[in-house]
Amino acid sequence: MRGPVEDGGVGYGRPMDFRTETVVELASRVRRGDLSARELVGHALGQIERDNLTVNAFVAVDGERALDAAAAVDAVVASGGDPGPLAGIPIGVKDLEDAAGFVTTQGSPAYADRAPAEADSVLVARLVAAGCVVVGKTNTPELGWKPDTDNAVFGRTCNPWNLTHSAGGSSGGSAAAVAAGMVPLATGSDGGGSLRIPSAACGLSGVKPSLGRVPSGGRHAPDWQELSTKGPLARKLSDVVAALEVVVGPDPTDLRSLPRAEASWTAAVEGDPRPPARVAWSPTLGYAAVDAEVLAHCERAVRVLGELGSEVVEVATVFDEDPVDQWLTLSGVYNLRTHAEIVGTPMWDRIDPVLAMLIDNARSLSALDVVRAEDAGHALNLRLVDLFRDVRLLVTPTMAAPAPPSALGGSALINGEPDLNWVKFTYPFNMTRSPAATVCVGLSSQGIPIGLQLIGPQHADLVVLRTAAALERALGFDAVAPETRTPGGG
Repeated sequence: MRGPVEDGGVGYGRPMDFRTETVVELASRVRRGDLSARELVGHALGQIERDNLTVNAFVAVDGERALDAAAAVDAVVASGGDPGPLAGIPIGVKDLEDAAGFVTTQGSPAYADRAPAEADSVLVARLVAAGCVVVGKTNTPELGWKPDTDNAVFGRTCNPWNLTHSAGGSSGGSAAAVAAGMVPLATGSDGGGSLRIPSAACGLSGVKPSLGRVPSGGRHAPDWQELSTKGPLARKLSDVVAALEVVVGPDPTDLRSLPRAEASWTAAVEGDPRPPARVAWSPTLGYAAVDAEVLAHCERAVRVLGELGSEVVEVATVFDEDPVDQWLTLSGVYNLRTHAEIVGTPMWDRIDPVLAMLIDNARSLSALDVVRAEDAGHALNLRLVDLFRDVRLLVTPTMAAPAPPSALGGSALINGEPDLNWVKFTYPFNMTRSPAATVCVGLSSQGIPIGLQLIGPQHADLVVLRTAAALERALGFDAVAPETRTPGGG
């Protein structure tokens, strides 16, 4: 990590704290000239220097480049121009996508020494065009394959709420950076829950847009073509939506990109958003054991939806069985495509051993196996089509257990029993390409955030956003991760 560090206040009588400031207000102050982009970026660099040694959210930082970019934003403001709706906002970029000048390692030893990216990804380019400033890259598990952010190149990212626990994954570096107050905004992606899981684990309101809302185009085909969608992470939903407002919309290099919705995404969460008249609550989806503590917090939040005017219908079974095998088929084949060039080489011995096993399994699959796994997504969606004839929204826990202690090696305790698959509520909705969000509904007895997941019909992103905004507001969860982050969360 290199470059000078500046620190600054917000210029209106109190210290700057990205854990409590909003992206929208900070950018507005920069656009008005009340606050400089260099102050914002300098503060971000100072927080990274202070906290990253323990949290390990950032894996690369270029302070000099970021301060130069911030100065360019300030110059536009000084000349009377408008640098964009997200003027001066410092961002971290998940290390699965390109940011110009940074190596995209994908958390893998195979790519740690590749050349820096020459151009931004579509998502990063749109954020920069809106005024954001890239300060660095954030950690991810190798190829983003698991819900725990740890890899052989950079090590483990810790949960800012309790350093002995997982930050979730695979966008765990970005979520931890936001929760710790290093940056107010970061990028992520979600192929099996990788925006929703770390958002829930780190106390953020997170959104997985419908597949195609945020383009994944560029020079190379998307790594997880039928499963993964990109998006921003922020602490509050209004800030996530402010970033989505500037990044959604088609791109000619993405075959799956969707036309932009005519309605304003920001307007959907402003004023007094209300949930739909009728929602379904499924505590298990029909196959998933859930920890009693998680269930209690989620049930309380579901009662709040009822108090907001929704009729809540409990649905015991949404899907007949856990689609994890079909999801693993697809994700395994996608990762085989990415790592095919190193299979059988000396580098192969340095790959995450569980990832290597999954890729080896994928090598034995037939084309028919892959197509049948894709067909499973079609079948899951048919079940949702039937469900959404009666209700407008589906509600579940985001995770089956709070983010686990790192000492458990990836397992979580569900009612006292270790379970490797504590994220079984998220990946079905990658297979169906559904819009989904998570809202923090409280803290576990160990101080780890717990999330409630909201899933909408095909392309009904705005319904999901309105309901998430209404619930976030009604619950009023305003706690932030501790400023003093020592092992044990002290």
